Amino acid sequence: MSEESKESAFNELLQLYKERLYWHIRHIVKSHDDADDVLQNTFIKVYKSIHNFKGDSKLYSWMYRIATNESITHINKNSKRRQLSSEEYQNQAINNLKADVYFEGEDIQIQLQKAIATLPDKQQLVFNMKYFEHIKYKDMSEILETSEGALKASYHIAVKKIEAFLTSD
Repeated sequence: MSEESKESAFNELLQLYKERLYWHIRHIVKSHDDADDVLQNTFIKVYKSIHNFKGDSKLYSWMYRIATNESITHINKNSKRRQLSSEEYQNQAINNLKADVYFEGEDIQIQLQKAIATLPDKQQLVFNMKYFEHIKYKDMSEILETSEGALKASYHIAVKKIEAFLTSD
């Protein structure tokens, strides 16, 4: 494959998945600026690693897995740098949402984000992917490399915990 056709194919991938991956990342890292940074890192990694893609999963799943890992790495790196737990770091990010010009949510969305932040990382991922992105369990299972049954259970538990959080006030 020539360098020119590789560039062209990559640009097509970028256009196809940029927005979906942005929102996937944004639900994890919360901030627009952080989501942009992580998205850029994701596409750099995709570009550098595309020759390693073996085709045993969908390209979309492979890219989502990279975006998910990059998002988690971003949160862990920044929380460690600020000497916070990942939950404290996420709560700070949620509190900053009101000042984010790209966030158009109401108070209930802030409360929902706070409830999501109380969940373990895996449950957060599953909830975000199912609730916000409407990703099917079959696809999620490929992205997160977990069984559909485990994902359904995680989602069910996450919903119960979120409901409890939102009704406790």
